Amino acid sequence: MDSVLILRELGTIVVFAAAAGMAARALRVPPLVAYMVAGIVLGPVLGVITLTPDIELIASAGIALLLFLVGLELSFDRIRDVGAVAVTAGLGQVAFTAIGGTLVCLALGFSATESIFIAVALTFSSTVVVVKLLDQKAELNSLYGRIAVGIFLVQDLVVITVLTLLAGWGAGEAAGTGSILAGIIRATVGMITLLSLALIAARYLLPRLFSGVAASVEALLILSLCWCFLLVLVAEAFGLSLEIGAFLAGITLAQLPFTHALRVRIHPLVNFFIAIFFASLGIRMDVGIAQMDVLAALVLSAFVLIGNPLIFMWIISRMGYSERTSFATSVTVAQISEFSFIFAAMGMEFGLVDEAVLALVAFIGVVTISISAYMILYSQQLYDFMRRRNLLRIFRAGQEPEEEPADQRRGHIIVVGMNTLGRMLVNSLSERGEQVLAIDTDAGKLAGLPCATQVGDTQHPAVLREADFTTSLLLVSALQIEAANNLLAYRCREAGVPCAIHVFDPSVSDQLRRLGVDYLMDSKHDGIRQVAEELRRAGVVT
Repeated sequence: MDSVLILRELGTIVVFAAAAGMAARALRVPPLVAYMVAGIVLGPVLGVITLTPDIELIASAGIALLLFLVGLELSFDRIRDVGAVAVTAGLGQVAFTAIGGTLVCLALGFSATESIFIAVALTFSSTVVVVKLLDQKAELNSLYGRIAVGIFLVQDLVVITVLTLLAGWGAGEAAGTGSILAGIIRATVGMITLLSLALIAARYLLPRLFSGVAASVEALLILSLCWCFLLVLVAEAFGLSLEIGAFLAGITLAQLPFTHALRVRIHPLVNFFIAIFFASLGIRMDVGIAQMDVLAALVLSAFVLIGNPLIFMWIISRMGYSERTSFATSVTVAQISEFSFIFAAMGMEFGLVDEAVLALVAFIGVVTISISAYMILYSQQLYDFMRRRNLLRIFRAGQEPEEEPADQRRGHIIVVGMNTLGRMLVNSLSERGEQVLAIDTDAGKLAGLPCATQVGDTQHPAVLREADFTTSLLLVSALQIEAANNLLAYRCREAGVPCAIHVFDPSVSDQLRRLGVDYLMDSKHDGIRQVAEELRRAGVVT
């Protein structure tokens, strides 16, 4: 009977979360907000669901996977050239929001402990939400996008430190002040040890371990989850929170060359558990909503939406960046983070704050994430509006936008699939002096090629964007996967990019012709070097 009850409650949460998610999609609101609203409807509003230990367990798995996903978004290579501004702006904003937020909370009548706790919860911005929105706008690799990701990395490292201290506090809280100090010291030592082990593994173990299974989607997914929960268990053994272990697992994997393929594979699984976690936050707020000070919630929401962008705008413009870049970056931080909810939930668990504070943080999250999503999506229009009214002149930022690094490829040939045909085409085209980019899901197959390489699955649009697909001279697919070839042919037609597709079976020819493929390659009939010669004669390559 208990199992039936669990499935019924879980099914109800999933159904409500899915309905709210579809509504949020239509309104272009991040799904995290929708899931939390679904939980509020199920719990405080309708009283249909109450949290059970089993739902709490699933929600805990959601926390771990959410933090794992946050870590996966933070690649050091992506932010290497903006490290100075990321550190300065990230730490500067943390200090401003912590101090300013505490003062605002004290003025609103909160106690000193509650004020500090709320201010810390408001300090961090949402990596998951902003990265998804920037990727949706195809601006994740822009200058301001890289600065924003760098800032999130700095903020996330700060919040991991805060969670470490909070875990140490919770471990010694029951035994008095001396035990609290001892708990914090133990947690700090454990954190340093765990971080050291994770970095050593990322340098020497993980590249070899994962390169051996990169060609297998199933093995890649299982091994990555194994690594995530292994660090969760190690973190628990060191007296740390599971969030710390999962986050470090994600960061270490983010430095590997096939991270994008891993993110694509893990997203569907993570989304399910994330929905349960954020819905459970909404359900948990039954008592807190009634006790929440709505005026305080609105004031603090305005503080995050306005105060954070202002301080970022000032710091980034002082570091020599243009008004446009400073503004676009500042808009990305006008919300609180998924870490904020976790931090508030941990504080309530340790008895530092009550349900009203958790409800307050959740309300601020719903408001700021929803509004900031529109600010990010329409940042250019918002910038033009404010510039026409001279509202940004007080920052005295430069007016000339920075030149983006000239790293976008143009006039290159993309070859997909490093089987025998693909590798020989790459070698032949490279010998002719063409600029070639080779793509495959298996990093091992890209080794030793005389051209630029990229690990990824071209069935996912983000991989093609990273390959500068729309500015390429030609896309060549050597794949023997009919569905993948058809999808590539369709995308080439939509983008106006010439394509050459491998006809590995005569039965696929008619469908490819209907999709407008420019050249059908029959390697068995033509021979590989003859294929390259025909591409040259057709004027596709030089």
